[in-house]
Amino acid sequence: GEDVKPFTPEKTKEIVMSLQQPAVFCNMVGDWPALHWDVKYLSAMLEGRTIQFRLGLKTVDLVPQFETSCSYVEATLEEFLAWSCGQPSCLSGPFTCYDYSKYWAYADYKYIARIFEDKPEIFQDVRWADFGFPGRTGKESTLWIGSEGANTPCHLDSYGCNLVLQVQGRKRWHLFPPGDTSFLYPTRIPYEESSIFSKVNIANPDLKCFPKFRNSTAHVVTLSPGQVLLVPRHWWHYVESIDPVTVSINSWIELDADHEARVEEAITRMLVCAVKSAENPSDGDLWLNPTEVEATSHEINLQYLNKAVSAYLKCQETSVSGQARSSSTGAEQRTNASCKRKRREVGCEPEGCTLLTKECDFPTPKAEELQKIPFGPHLIQVLPQSHKTNAMGAVAVESDGRDLRENEGEHFGKLHCKRKRLLMSNDCETAAHQMDSDCSPCTLQTALSTNDLLDCLVNPRVISLVAQLLLERARV
Repeated sequence: GEDVKPFTPEKTKEIVMSLQQPAVFCNMVGDWPALHWDVKYLSAMLEGRTIQFRLGLKTVDLVPQFETSCSYVEATLEEFLAWSCGQPSCLSGPFTCYDYSKYWAYADYKYIARIFEDKPEIFQDVRWADFGFPGRTGKESTLWIGSEGANTPCHLDSYGCNLVLQVQGRKRWHLFPPGDTSFLYPTRIPYEESSIFSKVNIANPDLKCFPKFRNSTAHVVTLSPGQVLLVPRHWWHYVESIDPVTVSINSWIELDADHEARVEEAITRMLVCAVKSAENPSDGDLWLNPTEVEATSHEINLQYLNKAVSAYLKCQETSVSGQARSSSTGAEQRTNASCKRKRREVGCEPEGCTLLTKECDFPTPKAEELQKIPFGPHLIQVLPQSHKTNAMGAVAVESDGRDLRENEGEHFGKLHCKRKRLLMSNDCETAAHQMDSDCSPCTLQTALSTNDLLDCLVNPRVISLVAQLLLERARV
């Protein structure tokens, strides 16, 4: 029958939790009401309420267009749709200063539970139970709405793996395996918890500054409506909208390995906040990503670190004792870990946030217990490009996106409770800020800056070693 899916929830979850390469699920969500969530439908549901859009330039520079170099506006989806269609009505309003031919707009990381808090019935339109996660709905998911060219800088997520449903339009994903990390020049500036950015602009790589990027291997796929992409843990990804309007829904799936990652993130936050607060905080240095409202105090960061260590040790003790942890069936049990990014709220103390006490859910099946992954028309591998990334970047080659079409036949965060953007610029003359000079690795400098020191100090390899030493001390 038409309602029969190619994989059972149990089999799908087994694939999600064991597969270490990106893949696309097809014919799994045909009966999801969320497939009707195009911009017009969402606009009617929001009833004229505004949401925040991030705006960036369509011109491609050698430097990544981080969120700190974007502008932000509050607008309704009607205004966004009119602007993206080039209608005269957008000659006034929030998009007035932004020529559609020069700018893209992105309403990213919008937690469905927040923007539709007055319409909780809509949460059931998203049914992650079909992927083996009963109780996980739109309440534990994040919404993304963008115009053509809208993109997310290349980064990896410290926590979990990612399931992404494409609803409207198409997005092109450029994915790089964890083994390519050194080729992507990781950095924590601008700082955002759980996001490790690449210094390389994937769309236009500067091979003079970043010669090792030549050794990277991109896995490129174009995701179409009705398809679900699995992004495994620690896979780098650069994502861009390639149609006039795109809508996506995603959910981050927590993993046992997240406990150690949270310790590393706690150490990173403590170091970044401590070092940056030692210099004049009003010097205009755009080191903090707009998703992080403020630098938290040393006391709060220390509490966060201790909670992370305690959660890690508790998970280790549970594993040693052999007590199996069954998967949570209620959304209330996974609320704190379902979305990978945190949104900071002033005054929200760590003791009021229980994310770090999350128990060990979703144990990864042993290799010998897994059957061969059933690749085929319903589960398609995202294969590497046929050759190494060239000077034009990963955009230059995209063979498997065509093959994919032929085969077819965002608690609401990690530590705190509320997303809050810093309004970088709504000024017509300065619509897009540029990164501070010491964030550009090729800028000639006469002296090392604080960011230069931090870039080395909080390098993921250094933080990993510090975390191991700290956990050894905690066990004694």
